[in-house]
Amino acid sequence: MRALPVGDRALLVEVSTDEEAQALHADLLRRRAEGSLSVREIVPAARTVLLDGLDDPSRLAAQLSLARLPPVPPPEKDAVEIAVRYDGPDLADVAELWGVSPEEVARIHAAADFRVAFCGFAPGFGYLTGLPARYGVPRRATPRTTVPAGSVGLAGPYTGVYPRSSPGGWQLIGTTDAVLWDHARVPAALLSPGTPVRFVPVDS
Repeated sequence: MRALPVGDRALLVEVSTDEEAQALHADLLRRRAEGSLSVREIVPAARTVLLDGLDDPSRLAAQLSLARLPPVPPPEKDAVEIAVRYDGPDLADVAELWGVSPEEVARIHAAADFRVAFCGFAPGFGYLTGLPARYGVPRRATPRTTVPAGSVGLAGPYTGVYPRSSPGGWQLIGTTDAVLWDHARVPAALLSPGTPVRFVPVDS
């Protein structure tokens, strides 16, 4: 684990894996909640966590360099359930990559316990981990110019749901009517880092 200064009051903490980033993020949130860490923002990514608004970044950097990361804690809240129709245009291609039938892709995906590792790309888009490593898939060789809102896709180790229509290169395996981002809702994002998620199959 390496902590790099960012300006006068921030640190970018680098770790080796996305699981370590999730564990660090959860531990920092715990420390802030109990009052042992004063920080304004804690922003996780794939293998980094940004801390902004620190009173003494150098002191925290020294502490982190000696710290051992605890495992990712179990979820503290119920999973967000997202109803999904496994009817995506890349479902057959993913089935071929996995060496199973399209129906089995749906079963495997729906049986996984997902967790939002971090958010980005577009408001409301969460990068979800939970599928075993053997089910990682490459992005499409040629991205689509338009992916419909509600598309459920796979890329590398992640699952994601497109909150709005946009270009994208993920392998699309399904669709959902869930609203990922609603500025009139509090909070506006359905998913946030650390949120447990389950996909529930529904008929097309």
